[in-house]
Amino acid sequence: MAAASSFLTISFLLLITSHHTNALKSPFHARDILPLLPRQISWPILKSIGSPVDLLPAFVGSASATYNTSLYWKGTCFDKNKAWIEFHNKTNSEFGGGTLHIEVDHASSWTCMDLYIFATPYRVTWDYYFRSRDHTMEFMEWEGKAEYEYVKRKGISIFLMQAGMLGTLKALWNVFPLFTNTGWGENSNIDFLENHMGASFEIRPKPWSAEINTDDIQSGDLIVISKLRGRWGGFETLEKWVTGAYAGHSVVCLRDLEGKLWIGESGHDHDEGPETIEILTWDDWWISVTTEKSDPHVALLPLSSSVRAKFNNTAAWQSALTMSGSLYGYHNMIFSWIDTVSNNYPPPLDAHVIASGMTVWTRLQPDYAANLWNEALNLRLGTKDLDLPHIITEAVKRGSSFDELLAIPEQDVWIYSDGKSVSCIAFILEIYKAAGLFGQLSRSIQVTEFTIKDAYSLDFFEKNSSMLPKWCNDGDTVKMMFCQILGQYRMELPGYNSMPPYAHMNERCPSLPPTYYKPTGC
Repeated sequence: MAAASSFLTISFLLLITSHHTNALKSPFHARDILPLLPRQISWPILKSIGSPVDLLPAFVGSASATYNTSLYWKGTCFDKNKAWIEFHNKTNSEFGGGTLHIEVDHASSWTCMDLYIFATPYRVTWDYYFRSRDHTMEFMEWEGKAEYEYVKRKGISIFLMQAGMLGTLKALWNVFPLFTNTGWGENSNIDFLENHMGASFEIRPKPWSAEINTDDIQSGDLIVISKLRGRWGGFETLEKWVTGAYAGHSVVCLRDLEGKLWIGESGHDHDEGPETIEILTWDDWWISVTTEKSDPHVALLPLSSSVRAKFNNTAAWQSALTMSGSLYGYHNMIFSWIDTVSNNYPPPLDAHVIASGMTVWTRLQPDYAANLWNEALNLRLGTKDLDLPHIITEAVKRGSSFDELLAIPEQDVWIYSDGKSVSCIAFILEIYKAAGLFGQLSRSIQVTEFTIKDAYSLDFFEKNSSMLPKWCNDGDTVKMMFCQILGQYRMELPGYNSMPPYAHMNERCPSLPPTYYKPTGC
């Protein structure tokens, strides 16, 4: 606390001694001094203006060295901003370096500042500005010819932290509870989903855990799960926000050739080691779910009688066994979400922010980066073993762009270094394919392009509520078309059971909140 107070005091002294030219400028903005006020006054106000989304940087443009093409934009603090690059060779190296000039002016108050991130595919750095003048960021030496050529062609990407310094710190405070296994964490996840997706959380009548008769559960029935707290709760909240899915995980019910009930799951969480594809007994799976601390909400989506009649159980069981033991499909996880150049990113996300985040992650965890996206991007380019900077550079050389590269549809036949890559829902839909549910469309549907929402929107499930098991939603006053079997809040699945399959389904679909509208045939 003492260090924070000292920082604020020094900052304030520097700010009031800065040279400002706007005579009518406010001496301060109310939000700038909120942290200096007593907690009981400042905290409710800060809570009302802070959001985890404020952590996301906004792409303002790319500064280039092309003559007379400076970048102009309006910041959070400074209304007039300008940036350009000046190449130099102060180190007498082969490709030299450069100076990024950032000219900021017309501050909205004496106490505000703008926080920026600067990125190329080869580096990410940051700075903040609270004085009106020409600032500089030195790049003493480019990291070889590739970065030099990239900056010459595309410039240096500039991102604005729209919440400013204090807002960003507040947003960090709001993000933290999303991943905590506490009541605070659960309430934070619920608030986020209500505010950013329009989700509702109505408490339903007890019992919150169904008295299930497993004789009523058949092969192919889908189970979707929504977690509201802990590590996976926070991750699922962000996944739901970008995809529009109202569930964050899924498993499938399977009966073996003797009729025993099993659960197939891609992404089974082990205490140690990576997540894998596993075939679990119903009892083992149900015990693990009901004792989990993430407050899982679980819904059973029974196949309709007509779809069940087409379900080849022998082929489905064999398909599941073939994939059992494989690693979870991290390679292509994000590509089921990104189908378009710009219409899958909730603001202020965009492809530039994704590229910047990937660059940071690549520097911090290069092995994980290769697993999460490098192999998938190489497959899209038809290249091999390129790292992220060279992938981006190669796309530019070919006259394409990184956002276009991300939008190329995943192909189910692609084989990664550790085998086929299937997420939780792709694993299930691969089984549906093997069981014959897509019929003649199987070859023209890429299940690795489906999100969980895409899957539960398929018109494969029971439409007649009288055909649902008698214990389904027992005691609930609201009639639902699926069976919620766990959880105190009533689950909702917008778009449920509404979409017949078609060729190239979900390969070019937008998904922007809050409606997540998808045009027919995308």
